Amino acid sequence: MDFFRKIGINRSDALVDWELTPADTFGMFESWGGKERIRNKDERFYYFYVDNWTQPARVCLMERGIKYARVLARILVPQELVDQCVRAQGRSGYDQSYAIDKTLRQWLLKNVVEPGSLQWVELVAEDEDESKPPQTGLPVLEDLDRTMGRVVLRRDPAKLMETDISSLVRSGNFFDSHHNPGGVSATQLVDNGDGLTVSEMATGLMWQRDGSDITSIRTGRNLVADLNRSSFAGYTDWRLPTIDEALSLLTPQKNRHGLHLHPCFSPAQPFIFTADERNPGGNWFVDLNNATVYWASGFNPGGYVRVCRSIC
Repeated sequence: MDFFRKIGINRSDALVDWELTPADTFGMFESWGGKERIRNKDERFYYFYVDNWTQPARVCLMERGIKYARVLARILVPQELVDQCVRAQGRSGYDQSYAIDKTLRQWLLKNVVEPGSLQWVELVAEDEDESKPPQTGLPVLEDLDRTMGRVVLRRDPAKLMETDISSLVRSGNFFDSHHNPGGVSATQLVDNGDGLTVSEMATGLMWQRDGSDITSIRTGRNLVADLNRSSFAGYTDWRLPTIDEALSLLTPQKNRHGLHLHPCFSPAQPFIFTADERNPGGNWFVDLNNATVYWASGFNPGGYVRVCRSIC
């Protein structure tokens, strides 16, 4: 507990969950399922994990909850122990966030947690918070290569059967890990300079970089209406994307947060509502974590909202 007090966590239940792994977090914190039920949105869980998206790999301390994620610290574990843990993972495909092994756990207990020592701890500043959208690193419109052709995507909502999805994905050659793993979308993202949005010039869409907390489809639609009433980023024609539009953002490679998405977008929305409904019932979602389309009821709670608008 002294360790948590020293890093600024004053909670009586601030304990490390040594059994929690990065793979658990999707079910527990993003779809409200998984190995245990989270009691409320204010509950916090803490776990150490190996971040192999950076080189060399490093050990980080994550604070997680429903609608909340923050890297608190990097732990200066001897590099040979970290590398040994990474080698033991084998070929893991796109995911590069690993659970710590027994050796790392013993080292952390002995050197960090039990003595409450900050000798090996490098706190992450608030402006370094890896759960927030970073600077985009994208070109601005004036620097854009304008030779790329325009792709016209369906913007009107539809009611689609499960048998429609595979042909929809393939006809647009969208990347989808299940329906079209060889697909790829031509993209040309630009930074709009407002800190809120980016534009995708190949499809003629402007996108919200952030998004909502987890919510139901009904509340999600109300959130879209609120954005339009408040002229979010200066516009009043925001909407939920169609499946086609949402798929156009998927990338074959995962970013450092484990999402098939350009890192200019917030990682706090791992699966997003689309405007399309399922026939005979339900709503269609695009899963940015697993890079595919799925359907669910959309209620209690359902998913996340990230809005778009047409710029042409």
